[in-house]
Amino acid sequence: MAPQPSPTRSARSPRPGGFPRLSVPRHWLPASSALALAALTLGVCIRLLPALSGAELGVDQDLSRHHEAILTAVAMALNELFSPVAGVLIIAVVAGVLLLRLQVLRALLFASAVSWGWGMSQVFKLIVARPRPNPALLLDPLAPETGSNSFPSGHTCLAVALVFAVCFLLQGTRWARIAAWAGAAVALVVAWSRLYIGVHYPTDVLASFLVTGAAMLAFTWLWNTLVPRFLALPVVSRMTRRSVGRG
Repeated sequence: MAPQPSPTRSARSPRPGGFPRLSVPRHWLPASSALALAALTLGVCIRLLPALSGAELGVDQDLSRHHEAILTAVAMALNELFSPVAGVLIIAVVAGVLLLRLQVLRALLFASAVSWGWGMSQVFKLIVARPRPNPALLLDPLAPETGSNSFPSGHTCLAVALVFAVCFLLQGTRWARIAAWAGAAVALVVAWSRLYIGVHYPTDVLASFLVTGAAMLAFTWLWNTLVPRFLALPVVSRMTRRSVGRG
């Protein structure tokens, strides 16, 4: 009898159309809680100690005094590439391509992972309600924003959520590690760009990694626990089997 694939390998490398089970960190709950609590504590300290924002503004002001043409072009390109409109388009395009390939569950995985991680930024924005840096205090404000909350950076949260989502899709392949390192570099550059443009404080972008990291750790458990129950519903089960058969 031919040897059967191990459960771990099967879970990590599902065939197209099969349920893509994620690797859940053993201590995901305390880790996720610690990251979320760290972000919340940081936000509370910022609100209680306004002088911290004044000190952080110095970083934005220093960057504003040393703008270079090439760096400005990169920062402004990232400002558009990771904007809310672009984020929605990225989710729609990637999920759409997966749907065209009849990989319904993988499309759902990507769309829900990015939406979950990115959406958490809005929750913390409402809780902390920190005003953005005053563009009038910058020498060269590149994209002045004053009408929305600053903590955390939505652009950075989107970048980090996309990295996680891509790694989820590539889990179990040789490309996963490459995607993780390359994605981490991109997320850091996006974080830098928000300070360079002058629309966020340093703690805003730091909180973005904490908030999105916490959200994505929780997402792995939610995906593995809730989605199979949803797929077990009779109507959904029939639709899924039909989709897998076509794939």
